[in-house]
Amino acid sequence: MSNQPDVSREAVVTPVRVVIALCLVAPFVAMLWVGSYAKTDPAFIGIPFFYWYQMLWVVISTALTMLAYALWRRDQRARAAAKGGAAE
Repeated sequence: MSNQPDVSREAVVTPVRVVIALCLVAPFVAMLWVGSYAKTDPAFIGIPFFYWYQMLWVVISTALTMLAYALWRRDQRARAAAKGGAAE
């Protein structure tokens, strides 16, 4: 007999998890693609595009992370409910 505990953690790719991954990856892609925002125009209230674009992504990243967390919690509750309902 094996001494390892019976842990059934399923690594399942679902549409919700794909959306979560996209929410978390989008800010990295946007910031690593420097060529897309390495310019000064258009300026916003005197601030060059290079700077206000990055600051905008701080807000967008926060919103996307909050969305990803909410989706993750909902997914985990649904999995726990499905697992609890199957055990009865």
